[in-house]
Amino acid sequence: MILYPSVDELLKQVDSRYSLIMLASKRAHEIDKYRTDKDRAQNSDKPVDLEQDKPLLLNRYNSTKSVGMALEEIEAGLVSIDENPSTPDED
Repeated sequence: MILYPSVDELLKQVDSRYSLIMLASKRAHEIDKYRTDKDRAQNSDKPVDLEQDKPLLLNRYNSTKSVGMALEEIEAGLVSIDENPSTPDED
């Protein structure tokens, strides 16, 4: 169960629980990839491309887990759903 941030506060940023779950899941995967790549870059002699990674958006997190961190970013209004996503075929 989520205690912080509260679901009521999160739903002020996202219009449905389903959208909240999908957004938090996607952002949590981005956070995991960023943290893994950053750790690999610091501990490896080989270059690691961090250019495609999405960095952390808050200076301080209450949660150490990626899902909790994603929810904190959503509550802060730093992550939202793109209502008009562009596809690579559109130009």
